Amino acid sequence: MILRITNAKYTEGYKLYLHFSDGSEGEVNLEPELTGEIFEPLKDLSFFKMFSVNHEIHTIVWPNGADFAPEFLREKLKIMA
Repeated sequence: MILRITNAKYTEGYKLYLHFSDGSEGEVNLEPELTGEIFEPLKDLSFFKMFSVNHEIHTIVWPNGADFAPEFLREKLKIMA
């Protein structure tokens, strides 16, 4: 089964609540991952909030082309109780 992000919602700071095609869901804090040229613009919180779910590549993306693999995001998932 190919892992896909089916829905994403901004929560606070650099955190997103993600829903995955395997039924898992929870919050991911991306602040520690915002390093490097492509991710640097995401440190601007207003730009970070401009994410969307790209249903062609099945993950979250930003207007500058930044994205994270669904598998990477699943590993970072904090299951909400």
